[in-house]
Amino acid sequence: MLTWNSRPTQAEKGEAIRRPDMNVDYQDRLDFLYGRLNYEWLGMPKLTEELRLGRMRKLLRLLGDPHESLRIIHVAGTKGKGSTSVMIAAALSASGLRTGLFCSPHLHRLEERFSVDGVEATPDELVALTDAVRPAVETLDAFCADSRYRGPTFFEITTAMGLLHFQRKAAGAVVLEVGMGGRLDSTNVVHPELAVITTISFDHTRQLGSTLGAIATEKAGILKRDCPAISGVIEPEARDAIRHVAGQRRCMLRELDCDFRYQYIRPETPLTRPVAGKVHVNTWRTDWGEIELPLLGPHQAGNVAVALASLDALAERGWNVGRDAVVRGFASLRWPARVEVLGEAPWLVVDSSHNVASAEALASTLQTCFPATRRTLIYGTSRDKDMRGQLQVLLPLFDQVIATRYLENPRSVAPEEVARTIEELDGRVAIAAADPAEALAEARRRTGPDGLICVTGSLFLAAEARALILNEESAPAVGRILA
Repeated sequence: MLTWNSRPTQAEKGEAIRRPDMNVDYQDRLDFLYGRLNYEWLGMPKLTEELRLGRMRKLLRLLGDPHESLRIIHVAGTKGKGSTSVMIAAALSASGLRTGLFCSPHLHRLEERFSVDGVEATPDELVALTDAVRPAVETLDAFCADSRYRGPTFFEITTAMGLLHFQRKAAGAVVLEVGMGGRLDSTNVVHPELAVITTISFDHTRQLGSTLGAIATEKAGILKRDCPAISGVIEPEARDAIRHVAGQRRCMLRELDCDFRYQYIRPETPLTRPVAGKVHVNTWRTDWGEIELPLLGPHQAGNVAVALASLDALAERGWNVGRDAVVRGFASLRWPARVEVLGEAPWLVVDSSHNVASAEALASTLQTCFPATRRTLIYGTSRDKDMRGQLQVLLPLFDQVIATRYLENPRSVAPEEVARTIEELDGRVAIAAADPAEALAEARRRTGPDGLICVTGSLFLAAEARALILNEESAPAVGRILA
């Protein structure tokens, strides 16, 4: 759930974590949507034939092309794209502009994917949006039945629903986060005001390529002719690939460490509680001065720099978002499951890291922004992720490890396999817990009130653990919930 609130709401601690108002109409629409081929559930296909944009364009055409009336900021990147998107959206919203945000995947409810001014779509709106797109989907299903192509996918349908929702809400701006890659992503049918690429690292290599240059080229596929672009990419091979695409498409490309820079200001030690620190950003246009980081982690300083550079690029196109709006927007921003602190005594952290780069960011955050303390890791991941690479980064930071799995998706790695990998890597014996509830209970037994428990390795695991923690009626008592 995305809100411009700094801490979990009371609703999140109870009924909102469960599916809201599970009436027949709502459940029927969910059944229809989840009945589609869902790459988030099954894993992504390798063949690009399954990721064509023509089908998405036809779907939107049948809906009246809702995207053509929207002013869109399109955001791609291996990591940081979600955080950067929510920062841009929060600042735009605080400036008085009604702002839509499309992001994926969701943690607890499908409606989280489309929010306006920090308020996600309601169940009733989800029903209405599904009813609006369903005839178009069925029309394309019938057309595709006579060809070798499938009908619209889950992500294509939900992307279309998001764009339709923003049109219906008369959004003055839309921040549109890419699902995967860029060139063939379902969101890449729009003509944005600005394209943003946050960072490039290894993830989804089966689909995007095995080199940073290849991955960067795919993500640079969101760049459009004569559309300005912002890049936070500094790795030479990836940066050169993005520059090449930008040159081909005549984009005004502004780059980190060339056109804008930042300095991370670490929190003062010793720490008694988590502290994010500050960042000083200078762009080709503005000296933003020191700004409190809205999210925990030194890596968020780079995301803030990209977000502020994006606002400056928009300012050159007539948009007006000043420092006061940024400070207001950032002050109330929350991005769940991104080094999210949900409890204390012991500190309880949930993070959706799922690749080596995001594991490195988490490790740096724990070392920089949290009190020095005894740490317990709860780890589970997906079959298509670099488990060994993540664990090599994380294990040195933790005194004990509990291996587990998420339950609501078949892609999870068995806890016993995770535990074996941990033993192979550093010789320690990890506890194998059958599910997140057991893992959380075991972690509480083994971690004192002055310690820290961190759940990570997968967004699916983060979502299940977060629901248990916030739903006090069914969750084990793991620390004290931060109210």
